[in-house]
Amino acid sequence: MMRVGHGYDVHALEAGEGVTLGGVFIACEWSLRAHSDGDVVLHAVADALLGAAALGDIGRHFPDTDPAWRDADSRDLLARVVELVCGEGWRPGNIDVTVIAETPKLAPHVEAMRETLADLTQMPTSAVSLKATTHERLGALGRSEGIAAHAVCLLEGR
Repeated sequence: MMRVGHGYDVHALEAGEGVTLGGVFIACEWSLRAHSDGDVVLHAVADALLGAAALGDIGRHFPDTDPAWRDADSRDLLARVVELVCGEGWRPGNIDVTVIAETPKLAPHVEAMRETLADLTQMPTSAVSLKATTHERLGALGRSEGIAAHAVCLLEGR
């Protein structure tokens, strides 16, 4: 049996010293405003996996109203999500992520993000796709007010 899941996340940018995307820290003049580390890539992947397994969403498992998750490392959150999904008899088959950001430039970091995602989801790197695009200067994302990510995953099992 197979299931498909979709996830989306967005966080606002503010002045800072860098962003973490796909588990990789990227030094720049911005940071992401969030309860946790704001890693929109890992949050979108977690939501895709949880959705495919019919286990709700990241907010249900790690609510931003709970101080326990304040400044949480999203790598730890995704690892817990993978444990939950696998505990239900599923395993990730592949993941495809699109990151939408005007800044910082992500191309130099894509391979490191793919490797981190593969490691966290217990898949070969060849099963993880990550693309970066801009919003063509349109809307809030185009004005560099935030960064967003969409993720699609396939779960196999049961």
